Amino acid sequence: MASANERPLVLVTAVNGFIASWTAKAFLDAGYNVRGTTRSAKSSHSMLEAEPFKSYASAGRFTIVQVPDITLPGAFDEAVRGCHAIAHTASPMSLNFSDPEPVINTAVKGVRSVLDSVHLSSGSGTSTMKSFVLLSSIAAVIGKKPEDNAAYRFTEADWDNVSQNEVARLGKQTPSMMIYKASKTAAERAMWDFQRDKKPTFTMTAVNPVYVWGPPVLFPENPEDLNITAKVVWTIFSGQEIPAPFGGSNGAVDVRDVARLILFAVQEKEKADNQRFIAASGVRSEQAVADILREAYPDRRDIIKEGTPGVGYLPDYSVPEDSPAVRIDNTKAVRVTGKEWISPKQSIIDAAKAFERYL
Repeated sequence: MASANERPLVLVTAVNGFIASWTAKAFLDAGYNVRGTTRSAKSSHSMLEAEPFKSYASAGRFTIVQVPDITLPGAFDEAVRGCHAIAHTASPMSLNFSDPEPVINTAVKGVRSVLDSVHLSSGSGTSTMKSFVLLSSIAAVIGKKPEDNAAYRFTEADWDNVSQNEVARLGKQTPSMMIYKASKTAAERAMWDFQRDKKPTFTMTAVNPVYVWGPPVLFPENPEDLNITAKVVWTIFSGQEIPAPFGGSNGAVDVRDVARLILFAVQEKEKADNQRFIAASGVRSEQAVADILREAYPDRRDIIKEGTPGVGYLPDYSVPEDSPAVRIDNTKAVRVTGKEWISPKQSIIDAAKAFERYL
């Protein structure tokens, strides 16, 4: 067994996030050391005190450094030092964006800043970098369907071709989800532009998940402070009204599958180099969450709202043939990794088991 200082080091930006914390755990469990970034020491304290990170930190295998402003040139100069790989997850996320400019600016400059720091270390002959993985989004994939193909399935070859035009047209009147979409598209394009212009020696990969849910690895004291996409299961499980559809694509994927894909892109870098991977396991349905939880927790059937059982989704969580919903081809990642997705039902049940602590 390698000692702590002999293990390859992976940088995970915004490490205390929902997806990033699972990503850090995946790398630690696989034998890597992990250095995370957060905006402040306060944001990192609770993570360093929570298992399994507390044990890894005590063993010298998990550390956190502060990067207060990811958009600044040189912001990541120290953070990238000695890294074998980087998983860049830091990017703005909100349901209430009102001004496109600062959101897109932060997303794009964050990608450029970390890549420029790596490039600078490469020029000095001190870089140990082998892989860079960007947590992108299905938002950077889904654009306008071909007019003559209502059943079109979006693949990794597709790009969002609507958000930039909408931002230019609507400015500060742009809907929040469209601002998010534009930011993720611009950030991923910035990564591929860097690859084209700088021709780095390390591999580059984008992971493009749909709506991400499942059990957290970090738990806020108040469940209302849960990550906004993980929170839907808690909302229904706790007996609140079944929320309206979230918007965006109608797909869902388990957070553990997203972390697994990011890990794969580093462990199998030749297979992942210059690739995008859509992460999606099936249709997301708030009604399905209620149906599954009412079945799994019969003692809570009087608490969990009934809604309209069985409406809006199929038993296998695929898109109905007559549905106008967006269709996504999720087969590439399965083919390349050799692993199937965690099912929506399993994600929902596992999340509810994790949330039992709040009851």
